[in-house]
Parts: sequence; C-alpha cells; structure tokens
Amino acid sequence: MTSGETSPSSTARRLIRATDRATLATALPAPEGAWPYASLVLVAVDYDASPLLLISTLAEHTKNLQRDPHASLLFDGTGGLDDPLTGARVTALGTLQPDDDRVRLRRFVSRHPSASLYAGFKDFSLYRLQVTRAHLVAGFGRIHWINADTLLGPAVDVSWLREHEPSILAHMNEDHAATIDLYAQNLLGLNGNGWQLTGVDRDGADLRRDGVVARLDFPAPVNDLDAVRQSFVALAQSAKRVAMSQ
Repeated sequence: MTSGETSPSSTARRLIRATDRATLATALPAPEGAWPYASLVLVAVDYDASPLLLISTLAEHTKNLQRDPHASLLFDGTGGLDDPLTGARVTALGTLQPDDDRVRLRRFVSRHPSASLYAGFKDFSLYRLQVTRAHLVAGFGRIHWINADTLLGPAVDVSWLREHEPSILAHMNEDHAATIDLYAQNLLGLNGNGWQLTGVDRDGADLRRDGVVARLDFPAPVNDLDAVRQSFVALAQSAKRVAMSQ
C-alpha cells in the first residue's frame, strides 16, 4: 500500500457505510435447484458497519433466508464513472438473521425516512448481516479478500453513541442546518441546501437530501461525545476555509 492510499478494509467499510442500497443474493430452494436469487434491497448499517435490512416476510428473498440464512450483499460504488470497472465495489458474505434491536431499527428508519410507513408492520422485520468476510474490487489490480474482524474493526463500547445519537442528530439538524449544507457543498462537492444528518458513528456521519445520500468522514475515529463535537467543529472550519478560497 503506497503512502496516502487507504487500506482495503477502510475502503470497503467506507463504501458499505456510504451506500443506501445493495444487491442481495440468496439461494432458491428445490425444485429450482438452489439457484442464486438476486434482488435490490435498501440498506443501513450498524455502528460497526454490519449491514441492516428491513424486509418483508412476503418477499422471495426473505423466504429464502428463512430456509438458508447464507447470503451476500453487493455494494456498488461505481456510479457516475465513465468506466465502471475502475470503481470500487465490495461483496459482504455472511448470514442474515432477524434482529429485534430497536436502536438498529431506529438507525435504519433514520437512513430511509420512507421506511417509517411500514417499519411497524408485522410482516416486516429487521435483519442484520453477521459478516464472515468480504471481497473488495477497487479497480484494476486492487482485489482483496477481507476477514470480518479486519472489515468491522475491533469490538468497542458504543453504548454512549447508542444513547446519544438521536440528540446529536436533532441538535445538528435543528441548530446547525447551515453548517451541514457547508459540509455537503464545500467538503463533499454536493449541490443544494437542506441536507440532513441521518446517522453518526465512530468514523463519521451520514447525510441525506431527498433521494441522495452522502458520507462525511471524521478526521479520526471518535470515542466519546466531546470527540464528536470537536470533529464537527473541525469539519466546519475546513468547510469555511474552502468557501473563503472560492
């Protein structure tokens, strides 16, 4: 890995966090003969970047998972490239299991506001991918298998973030809306006003405006509320410097 180049695990983890949809592959049963079945799904992520899905029991992929939980999710980061094969994509493999954690469900609905219309339906359930390993293709010659521990990082206590994330989002969205737009416009090169934060984790924050999502990285991983505040302040200063230089 050359100087300034991110590690394969960091590249894969960031792509998973930055993507709000994926291609889910499950196994059809006999008499189809265990054919792979691919479907489009909306995704969010847990604090450690484990993928989360909110899916209906009526869907074919959910029926498949109830028989065989082994699955893979393809996250595509090649949109907008003249040659998609030069872009990054990662396939996360593991088992998709039902999950009744209300905080994880909250994170999914925050990522996908339209999901609030059906999140409480009895035939919809949250699923979490227990990642076994991932396969990253980040352009020609940049191909890596990544194990789960390396992809997700070490287990750390995020109870403080689980408790305070809603108040962080409310404070930023209600009191610092203009600053969030500065992040989007000057740090991420995005257009328009009205960007909202939908999630915060140790590595950064998720943004959304209408149907567009984006990823804002912190200068370094955070381990407490004060580090979150300092990171947002540092990013705001960077965004203002960019604005003044234009």
